[in-house]
Amino acid sequence: MASSAGEADISGFWTVRRTAAFLGRRRSQGKRPPPPLLVFTDPDRTPDPVALALSLPRGAGLVYRAFGAANRLEVARALGAVARRRGLVLLVGADPDLAARVGAAGLHLPERLAGRAWRLRRPGWILTAAAHSPRAARRPGIDAFILSAVFPSASRSAGPPLGALRFAQRVRTAAAPAYALGGVNDQTAGRLRMTGAAGLAGVGFSQTPSTGSQADALRT
Repeated sequence: MASSAGEADISGFWTVRRTAAFLGRRRSQGKRPPPPLLVFTDPDRTPDPVALALSLPRGAGLVYRAFGAANRLEVARALGAVARRRGLVLLVGADPDLAARVGAAGLHLPERLAGRAWRLRRPGWILTAAAHSPRAARRPGIDAFILSAVFPSASRSAGPPLGALRFAQRVRTAAAPAYALGGVNDQTAGRLRMTGAAGLAGVGFSQTPSTGSQADALRT
């Protein structure tokens, strides 16, 4: 699938990007989790995943969630090409066959599939999983958990927000590095710096006004 978007790194969004970089430097050594900035696609909120990929800063992680779309192979191949060219880490949501066909770096699992991680893993893959409870964040075989919702979110699937304190508590009990998802933006990211998070996650990007310019903010 072609995109009309030009290749230009997002120039704004400083607080989230800098916070993600800070978290990436602080996280413990060992098996490397995904990049500290992880961006998810969504059929409604990111209708052009390729344009989204072209806008991401080099080194970011992108999770392509096809949800059974008829053109998923075409889109995933295009995303794979962008990822290789721009140094992105491409994960595919809940579709190991698609991830393998396009040479993705790994797989992202919804919470309901996280218990099958050991069956789905392939050599060299990164496996991430959603975790909406402390128990879910203790499943074995996962390289990084995505914990949500951390802050109030407009997402229809978001539950009651954890807040930074409860999020930090869940990070400490998680069986693998944990990412913050839900309401993460330039206004809230700084509150996550000392929580032990491995990184920040969100769904797509949107433009929000800032003093004298437009700043990029994660929509979660």
